[in-house]
Amino acid sequence: MPIPLIPGAAYGVAALLLPLLIAQPPRAETILVSNEKDNTITVIDGATLKITHTVPVGERPRGIVLSRDGTQLYVCAGDSDRIDVLDLATWRVVHHLPSGSDPELLALHPDGKRLYVANEDDNLVTVVDVQQRAVLTEIPVGVEPEGMGLSPDGRFLVNTSETTNMAHMIDTGSGEIVANVLVGARPRAAVWEADGKRFWVSAEIGGTVSVIDAEAQSVTGTVEFSVPGVPREAVQPVGMVFSADGALAYVALGPSNRVAVVDTRSLEVQRYLLVGQRVWNVALSPDGKRVFTTNGVSNDMSVIDTATHRVTHSVPVGRAPWGVVVKR
Repeated sequence: MPIPLIPGAAYGVAALLLPLLIAQPPRAETILVSNEKDNTITVIDGATLKITHTVPVGERPRGIVLSRDGTQLYVCAGDSDRIDVLDLATWRVVHHLPSGSDPELLALHPDGKRLYVANEDDNLVTVVDVQQRAVLTEIPVGVEPEGMGLSPDGRFLVNTSETTNMAHMIDTGSGEIVANVLVGARPRAAVWEADGKRFWVSAEIGGTVSVIDAEAQSVTGTVEFSVPGVPREAVQPVGMVFSADGALAYVALGPSNRVAVVDTRSLEVQRYLLVGQRVWNVALSPDGKRVFTTNGVSNDMSVIDTATHRVTHSVPVGRAPWGVVVKR
């Protein structure tokens, strides 16, 4: 026997369900950008791409990294010679960590306790205990240390020296350099593939990316770039990030105002994406659907859709944006 319908009942159920279906926020991440000339951190809501906070920090903030529990942000305040610790609940700098002179980039060990800091002026990597707020050791490296990349298991740290043109592999257990790998001129970033077998080093002046086998401790491949209509000297690889599945690498190409999309198996460039001016660094959203870039001259952040490889938004931030990370 058919069940009789009450007039308006179907509409009533749909009306009750509709708010539940549309109330879910599409994204819950928070994007954090360091602004070198404003001495601030810009905080952006990932769902709306609206700025929610602008937080003052030390002078010339560049490298930034999240604590393992996502409650704090470590900020390299280069001209203040310190690491600021920003509480992400109160949006206040709650204390400072010692860093050595002119900290530029940093990396946090998977144990969440050891922070590795590149000291550009002193040619050192400083190892800091974030709980004791004390320097554990200093590791001499090449001239003008910059990039800092920790292997997924935390066993090795790669530091790049801009003037020595080397990637230094450091055993994090002993603090000793186990290999010095010659790469392109003025190496910047060092990033590891997820399985820990290879790491990539960008060479800003050399205009290439070296792909290095971690076990062999040698360069096994090189990514080269050629942007139509852009002088070769303007193609300057700096920040890099891998796609969620590791199949692609997104490489910021500095004053060419492009991000290269690179196939990680063939090492061939698939396409170039036009972003803001003087793109420095890149970060991937937690769901892998977007890449965010900091554009140091146009003072904005570009948003790249990784499904279509289209730039969908430009978000004004502070002056000379440099570092970018994404918090879930």
